[in-house]
Amino acid sequence: MEEKSIFEMILNKEIDSEIIYEDDEIFAIHDINPVAPIHVLIIPKKKIKTINDLTQDDAVLIGKLVLTAKNIAKSLRIDESGYRLLWNTNKDAMQTVFHIHLHLIGGTMLKEI
Repeated sequence: MEEKSIFEMILNKEIDSEIIYEDDEIFAIHDINPVAPIHVLIIPKKKIKTINDLTQDDAVLIGKLVLTAKNIAKSLRIDESGYRLLWNTNKDAMQTVFHIHLHLIGGTMLKEI
């Protein structure tokens, strides 16, 4: 049996974490190691290891993750000042949890990349 990701453990209430958004397919939490004042992870409940593992069947889900990030940015009042959406894929990009998640980062002037 495959090992559960930390996100699956949070969903199963095996690890305590404040879920700031949840619906049937997605949930969101604050990152425990934020890189900015606002750093939220938007996570599909369906475990997909990396962006490379996406299929055409996941297109609507990925779109929903992005729209959810936009709505959370608005609710956190960073939609006008600006924010960054970021995916990490595999080790060279510093992916540490192999269950895809979208980073919503803002609340300060971000460094140029």
